[in-house]
Amino acid sequence: DSVFPDRIMATTLVTRPCDPAAAKVVLSAMVSGSLSALKIVEPSKSKKLADEDYAPFSSRTISLLLESGTVLSDVNAMARYMYGIGGNVVSLSEETWIEWEESVLRPAVYGRDAGAVASALEALARETAGGTAYLSKSESKSPSGLDLSLADVVVGCTLRAGVLLGVVDAEHTFYKRFMDDARVAGAIEAVGLFKGDDAAEAAAVARMDAAEQTARAPKLPVPGQRNILITSALPYVNNVPHLGNIIGCVLSADVYARFCRARGYNCVYVCGTDEYGTATETRAIEEGVTCQALCDKYNAIHREIYAWFGIEFDNFGRTPSRYQTEIAQDMFRRLRENGFLEEKTIEQLYSEPLKKFLADRYVTGTCPKCGYEDARGDQCDGCGTLLNPTELLVPKCALSGSTPVLKSTNHVFLNLPLLQEELGAYIERASGGGDWSGNCMSVTKAWLDQGLKSRCISRDLKWGSPVPLDGFREKVFYVWFDAPIGYISITAGYCGDDWKAWWKPAEYFGGEGGDVPEVEMTQFMGKDNVPFHTIIFPACQIGTKEPWTMMSSISVTEYLNYEDGKFSKSRGVGVFGNDAKETGIPVEVWRYYLLSMRPENADSAFQWDDFAAKNNADLNDNLGNFINRTLKFVFARFGGVVPGVEAAAAAGNAHVAKVLEEYGNKVADLVREYNVLMEAKKMRQALFTAMQVSKAGNLFFQETEIWKVIKEDEAAAAAYISACFG
Repeated sequence: DSVFPDRIMATTLVTRPCDPAAAKVVLSAMVSGSLSALKIVEPSKSKKLADEDYAPFSSRTISLLLESGTVLSDVNAMARYMYGIGGNVVSLSEETWIEWEESVLRPAVYGRDAGAVASALEALARETAGGTAYLSKSESKSPSGLDLSLADVVVGCTLRAGVLLGVVDAEHTFYKRFMDDARVAGAIEAVGLFKGDDAAEAAAVARMDAAEQTARAPKLPVPGQRNILITSALPYVNNVPHLGNIIGCVLSADVYARFCRARGYNCVYVCGTDEYGTATETRAIEEGVTCQALCDKYNAIHREIYAWFGIEFDNFGRTPSRYQTEIAQDMFRRLRENGFLEEKTIEQLYSEPLKKFLADRYVTGTCPKCGYEDARGDQCDGCGTLLNPTELLVPKCALSGSTPVLKSTNHVFLNLPLLQEELGAYIERASGGGDWSGNCMSVTKAWLDQGLKSRCISRDLKWGSPVPLDGFREKVFYVWFDAPIGYISITAGYCGDDWKAWWKPAEYFGGEGGDVPEVEMTQFMGKDNVPFHTIIFPACQIGTKEPWTMMSSISVTEYLNYEDGKFSKSRGVGVFGNDAKETGIPVEVWRYYLLSMRPENADSAFQWDDFAAKNNADLNDNLGNFINRTLKFVFARFGGVVPGVEAAAAAGNAHVAKVLEEYGNKVADLVREYNVLMEAKKMRQALFTAMQVSKAGNLFFQETEIWKVIKEDEAAAAAYISACFG
């Protein structure tokens, strides 16, 4: 039977018969005791599913359809879902192995990289030395006491794919122990569907996936080419993105990335959810879930929304990762070794009822600068001023509502004054080309003119990257030290240990006589994120004294408001990503309107009346009219075949040639202007210029009166209509 989301009576796994990856899902169901709730079908049984029914970035070859109608397409997410049905808990140590499988083992296996596979197997052998049969730890056993963990499942099934591909030795100790588990054979049999345990078929599926991975191997910088690393500000994971978030960051960066690809530049666009920090802990408490569960939920929401908006990331990742921890801690150590960190005892607000120090966002109060009564302990949403919690007037604990008291505690500070001179030189050098937007420069200059102050980079939280320093190991990095490092770690999630090719090309390509490619980094964000990207993050890069790729171009938007106010999910004000999808209005209309209202120089506002008017006037009456009349004429007069200009040229019609030359020059000028504006990231003006092309086309159609010319000179009409097609 065909599978429809609104008719699913049981969770349904859609898979090719014998797919080694699908065994992860079935085996997880076996371990959790939920196999009876899982229906397994081949893709042909779900052929009537619409594209929008699938999860973002789905390959369509393997999906898990839940009873709710949700569709998962990441195989480890499917396995995690089935594993959790039985109440199994995944430990932090297992999470590390699952991430290792995703970022190290699986790419090596399906990339058929013998060296990388050998290195991965050595790491696995070290962990399981001494007779340890499983990767699970005692705290992660299932309620039934079974030792086979989710980490064992995902690693073991990928090793089986490696055996089928001939890159993993079937005698590997861990693999043999894994295959000895009777449930593994049962999962393989179940995934085989009508083919059963068919090793040849499983190997064929694995080879297909390996070939697909090879085809989409990550891009690295190339000497002699224009290499552009594009980032957009990492959205906080704990909320649904609204239209202002989308145009300010991911959509703007997506449009620029598309332009770069069309121009033949070698570019990579990375982004991801910013998941650490107080905001996540607070929201998790409000929703009564763990931080991990909250992040999993909202990361999926972000992915789905961006996929619907047609955002084409090269990688959309997450900040909690092995690479994130390693890179952040390494930068911290180098900053400390170079003398740019200092330890201070400070007065911090403490909650007596909760018996703990309060991180910034656990404190609210009145802003001392503008009087806004709901300012957060780190920043005032009323005036944008960065604050310390102790500066707030009438402070309150956001968790208990009590009045906090001051107590002494120790923290680590980034000594920005020591870095100001080098940082100022970098800012002058990087912004000198005019590729920093004006609003960005005004914010950055204000910080420098006031004189930089040391900033605390540690927090009294649990959810974050741990501070690797005795006396501070119970603390984590402040999110605005940690979050920009996410650009690096998410790049690593895209290209593995080759991340240095983009971020440290001199080190990666250097060697003796190495040809080092140049890398440009371009960033997109809203104005509230500017100081963290032009001051704090580059200061950290400079302080490590390493050859980092540093931001050379930055495009900053003002605020997109909603009608006469601000977007607010809690008050139900505004249009959020999921709302846009549910309107039924095509995504192209949303993309066009947001870009046409992109707040490049001043705040702008989404207005429903204007939204409708621009759709009618621009997309329908201008662009749509030109396309429609051109297509109709070709189908009516030339049988649906674009005739070309050869006939008119052969007839030597000087008048036609002149008309075409004038029209061609006009369009060429517009295209040149468009390219200049896009290179400058002035997308609102570039879009206006692009629409002038269709306006010129309508005018050309009208002035040449093609419908009359066809009656007297078919060759001329053929030339004119071909020019309309471009």
